[in-house]
Amino acid sequence: MCNPLNPPPFNLGVDMEKPKKQRGLVQMDKALAGPLFMLSAAILFTLLNLIVKTLNPEFTVWHIGFFRFFGGLVMILIIFGRHHNPFRGNNTRLLIIRGCVGSVAFISLITAVKLLPLSTALVIFYSFPAFSAVFAFLIYGEKIGRLEIVCILLVVVGVGALFDFRLGGTFLGQAIATLGAVFAGLTVTLIRSLRENNGPVIIYLYFCAMGALVTAPKFILVPMLPGTPLEWVMVLGIVFTSLTAQLLMNQGFFYCKGWEGGVYMSSEVIFTGVVGIVFLGDPVTLRFWIGGLLIFGSVVALNRLKAEPKK
Repeated sequence: MCNPLNPPPFNLGVDMEKPKKQRGLVQMDKALAGPLFMLSAAILFTLLNLIVKTLNPEFTVWHIGFFRFFGGLVMILIIFGRHHNPFRGNNTRLLIIRGCVGSVAFISLITAVKLLPLSTALVIFYSFPAFSAVFAFLIYGEKIGRLEIVCILLVVVGVGALFDFRLGGTFLGQAIATLGAVFAGLTVTLIRSLRENNGPVIIYLYFCAMGALVTAPKFILVPMLPGTPLEWVMVLGIVFTSLTAQLLMNQGFFYCKGWEGGVYMSSEVIFTGVVGIVFLGDPVTLRFWIGGLLIFGSVVALNRLKAEPKK
């Protein structure tokens, strides 16, 4: 079992039978590595959001999901499946469960965005670190301190301020957004068990495989492929940004708990706001600064708490 205080380095291979000393060369400081991987993933997810936002609206969530999952599956198989079985991992059943749970979270989020005002959907969804903390307690008996709870609450408040939150939309949409948050919280909690004996590639491989199975039926019923060179570039951009971002995020969970990673990943909404201001002409409002400072302050505070020696 991997010592969480000395986790394995970034390992792009999927052969986890080798001793830890053969799986990597560089060990990173836990207090620095977790935020570094998570913030890098958040930046790439922001780029992914920008591509999806500017993609032809005729592409539905099922088309986008299939491109993301099937494309990621093909890329991993091409890169890592030439000399051995890339699906060989530890605890295959849990890898499959994590893949299915993550796929439900993704589909729920996109569906909620279509049914609800964007602010309502995102604020509800980004409550997932709280659900992750609950699942960590129920599954692992892991307790969370008061200051950490404050960090989680401030993130939710910050997202609400940034997006000018007003509870709106139908009850069905709100329920689906909550379902997405619950499954996202469970997803990042399950990675705690998987990360002990599996690298980030094998975790993402099963996520793509399960996601492709979930989205394929809808895609086949109404197939649609990119019709212009620009659309092909954008679809490939979805594949590469999601692949790299997910690998970075999975690696980040080697260095931090699920709910901690969720707090760090919430910085994605700040980057999304900046992209909207710089590239899409969105106005710079007071709520952007208030929300951004609350989220950023929570991330910094959590990192300081992690860096402090435990008494």
